[in-house]
Amino acid sequence: MKKMYDLHTHTIHSDGEMLPIELIRRMAVLGYTTVAITDHVDTSNATTILGSLVMVKESAQLFGVNLLCGVEITHVPPAQIAGLAHQAKDAGADIVIVHGETPVEPVAPGTNHASCTCRYVDVLAHPGVLTMEDALRAAKNNIALEVTSRGGHNRTNGYIVQVAREAGCQIVVDSDAHAPHDLLDERARFLVAKGAGLTESECRDVLSLNIEGFLSS
Repeated sequence: MKKMYDLHTHTIHSDGEMLPIELIRRMAVLGYTTVAITDHVDTSNATTILGSLVMVKESAQLFGVNLLCGVEITHVPPAQIAGLAHQAKDAGADIVIVHGETPVEPVAPGTNHASCTCRYVDVLAHPGVLTMEDALRAAKNNIALEVTSRGGHNRTNGYIVQVAREAGCQIVVDSDAHAPHDLLDERARFLVAKGAGLTESECRDVLSLNIEGFLSS
């Protein structure tokens, strides 16, 4: 089985159903080697969430998984996104993602723009109908755009692929998992990528992305 990643998952520390180590164990069995736990945060809990996750790194390594301790900045006013992302990185976050302007939730307008202009953001999750101007900003700042398997959020996957291609953005494929049934095996990951409109070659490149290299660039 090829190495697999998922940069967007949730545990009982926000609205997920699994303990962090249960999530890691289930993903290890599926063949994942890199997993980011990115529970929902705002200004009230980002540092606390990250402090808890660090305690699970050794356990994850024993299961053969590189755990990325992360956050998903969620429903935060756009003017506070950059500051909170910076705070999360200072608190030890390996990865910062932002809950983008999905068509199925009342995310504040301007969230996508604030995220795409912030050098502390790594992934813009389910960004909905992202403008080309913001996609170009994301590409300039090495911010990946997410193709997701999560119901509702995935309605604009095809659009995101088209915009990302034109703007030169990195694409990542994530589960946004909250429960065991949300986890993707190797075939399911490929189908999500292919179904979003990626070519066979693009699927291979996106699904085998060197995450360590991406995050350090």
